[in-house]
Amino acid sequence: MAKENCVLAYSGGLDTSALIPYLKENFGYEVICVLVDVGRMKDLEGARERALKAGAAEAVIVDAREEFLRDFVFPALKSNALYEGKYPLHSALSRPLIAKKMVEVAHEFGAKVVAHGCTAKGNDQVRIDVSVRCLDPSVTVLGPAREWGMTRPQLLDYLAERGIELPLTKKNPYSIDENLWGRAIECGELEDPWAPVPGDAYQFTVDPWKAPDQPLEVVIGFEEGIPLTLDGERLEPTVLVQKIDELAGAHGFGRVDMVENRLVGIKSRETYEVAGALSLIMAHRELEDLTLTRELQHFKTGVDQRLTELIYEGLWFSPLAAALRAFVEETQKVVTGEVRLRYYKGSCMPVGRRSPNSLYVPDLATYGAGDTFSHESAKGFIQLWGLPVEVWARKRQGLL
Repeated sequence: MAKENCVLAYSGGLDTSALIPYLKENFGYEVICVLVDVGRMKDLEGARERALKAGAAEAVIVDAREEFLRDFVFPALKSNALYEGKYPLHSALSRPLIAKKMVEVAHEFGAKVVAHGCTAKGNDQVRIDVSVRCLDPSVTVLGPAREWGMTRPQLLDYLAERGIELPLTKKNPYSIDENLWGRAIECGELEDPWAPVPGDAYQFTVDPWKAPDQPLEVVIGFEEGIPLTLDGERLEPTVLVQKIDELAGAHGFGRVDMVENRLVGIKSRETYEVAGALSLIMAHRELEDLTLTRELQHFKTGVDQRLTELIYEGLWFSPLAAALRAFVEETQKVVTGEVRLRYYKGSCMPVGRRSPNSLYVPDLATYGAGDTFSHESAKGFIQLWGLPVEVWARKRQGLL
C-alpha cells in the first residue's frame, strides 16, 4: 500500500532538514519538499540535493520572486505597511505566498497534509496555518517543531545519527530569515534587549560610522503606487528593489532594532536589515502627501494601519484584508511621480517630490508675489468652522 504524501515547506536549514526523517519515522509519510524562492535563497540546487539526501521523495523548487513583489510586497507598499511603525513585514508577507505554493504542490501530488518548521513561540506558525486553512480547509497542517522540543545541537545530533550530513555547525548563534524585502536576525546575544547588536549580525548594511563621507541622492519613480524607475531608468521589479537596497545599505541606512509585540503574546527583541523596504515606503508616502486629498489621506492612514495588523497576524487571505486592499488600490490611481531621496551616514531624507497629479498649487501656497489665495475669505471660514465649539462654550458659561 502506497504511503500518504506530505508536502513540507523546506528552507534547506537545520529544522526543516530534520523534519524530513521525523515525518517519515513518526507519521509514515512520503515527504515532498517545496523550496519557495522569494529572493536571497542561496544555492537552491544544493538545498534540493540536501532534501533528497535527508530522505525526501521529491524536492520542488518554485521561483516566486516576481509573484512575491507583485502580489504581496507592492500591495503592502501601497498601504505603507510598517508594523508598530518600524517593521516592513518582510517575513509576514512571504508566509501567505509560501502557504499558497504548499497548497498548489499538495494538489499536484495528491497530498492532504502539509508541514512546516515553525516554532511555538513565533508568528509564522499562525501565518502559514491560517493561510493554508483559508486556501484549502481540507488540507491538514502539521507543525512538528512545536512539539519535539529539540535544541539546535540536538537536531544536528539527530541528523548525524541517521547519517545525514549538512553544511551546518553548532557555532552560528543567529536565526536568519531573508528575502527580497528584508532580512531578520534573531537569537544569541540579541535576546538581551539591553545589549547592542553585534557587528557580525549585519550583512547588507554598513556601519553608519563607516559609511561614505559624501551623501548619495537617488530618484525613485512610481506609477499608480508601484515603483518602476531608479534615476530615470526603468527596471524589472526584482532588480529595482535589490539596487535600492544595495545603495541604501552601502550608506548605513536600513537597520531596525526593536522590541516587538508578537501575535502569540510575548515581546521579542528583533533586528532587521530593510534598507530597500524603508526607502520605498518613505518615497511612496511622500508621493501620497503630494497627490491625495487631505480627507482621503487621513482616512487611508487608518486603513493602512489595520491592513498592516492583518498582514502581521496572518490574515492576508481574510475577507477584511481583501476589502481593505481594494480600497487602497483605488487610492493609488493618482500616486504617480518621482521622489528624490538623500542617504548620508545611516540616514535617509526625502529632498524632492513631483507628480503630474500634484495637488500642490504654487500660486495658492506662496507668500510672495502671485499669491491667489482668498485672504478675505479666511475670517468668515474661521467664524463658521469654530461656530459649534463657540456655541458649546457659550452654553457652558450661561451665555445662551
